[in-house]
Amino acid sequence: MSSAEVEVRERDPQGEVHGGVSEAAAESTFHEVDDRERIIPAIEFRDVTLAFDDLVVLDSLNFKVQRGETKIILGGSGGGKSTTIKLILGLLKPDSGRILVDGEDITDYTEAQMMSVRKKIGMIFQEGALFDSLSVYDNVAYRLHEQGVPEEEVEQEVRRMLRFVNLEDAIDKMPIELSGGMRRRVGIARALVGGPKIVMFDEPTAGLDPPTARTICELAIKLRDLEDVSSIFVTHEMNNVKYLTSEYAVVDDHGEIVFEEEGSRLCLINTKVLMLRGGKIIFEGTDESLHKTEDAYIQRFIHGH
Repeated sequence: MSSAEVEVRERDPQGEVHGGVSEAAAESTFHEVDDRERIIPAIEFRDVTLAFDDLVVLDSLNFKVQRGETKIILGGSGGGKSTTIKLILGLLKPDSGRILVDGEDITDYTEAQMMSVRKKIGMIFQEGALFDSLSVYDNVAYRLHEQGVPEEEVEQEVRRMLRFVNLEDAIDKMPIELSGGMRRRVGIARALVGGPKIVMFDEPTAGLDPPTARTICELAIKLRDLEDVSSIFVTHEMNNVKYLTSEYAVVDDHGEIVFEEEGSRLCLINTKVLMLRGGKIIFEGTDESLHKTEDAYIQRFIHGH
């Protein structure tokens, strides 16, 4: 999706959302409808259940992540948020139900079969998970070096990814020289090598100060709006929800990436919230609907009680 093609809908003066969209966005939308591949979800859970002994972690979970969509998974600790990511990566197997990635049923895949699936997926861990003995360059290049890619191509890709996370100046540094936020951004650059079209964020802002957390969210927004990446963003922090559901990235006339706020005229439609409690989905929809819900548990969660 180009910078001019962020998925948005127009509102009328009364705030109602209409199908009419900006010209570039409309052109993009019609193009996407014609592109049959886009109809197939990037990720789909069908009646997925998983229990550890008597503890039911996921209970008949059904959801889809469409192409270019960000699905924010909310919930308290132990609610099954991170478990969904482990199932998609094949690190856990469900007791029942089916899991599909790009329309491919991976539920019964062997470890060897999962290797090709994982190549499609960028994984961003809570701590950045860098190799302390390797430079920033070698951390980001790790997968490419493993694959035997020529060094000239490796350097080009590493620099491109570090530019994306605004860290090209740190290319020769060691992880110990980086702040927590910088380490997290190097982890993101490493996850994005090879241009995966599906990215998993597992509590990527945990332990970061608000400005740094916002920077991580902006990277997720850039992936969604400029790279057409499908993602799952696991979090328990409402500030992340606010950033991801109210801002979009565009490229201005000078070629600079800028972040615009969803306003009275435009409404983002490519970011949805899914909330888990006790392994069940208790909410799925827009952030506006989330805040309007009368469910007492959700209201306590939103307001941090």
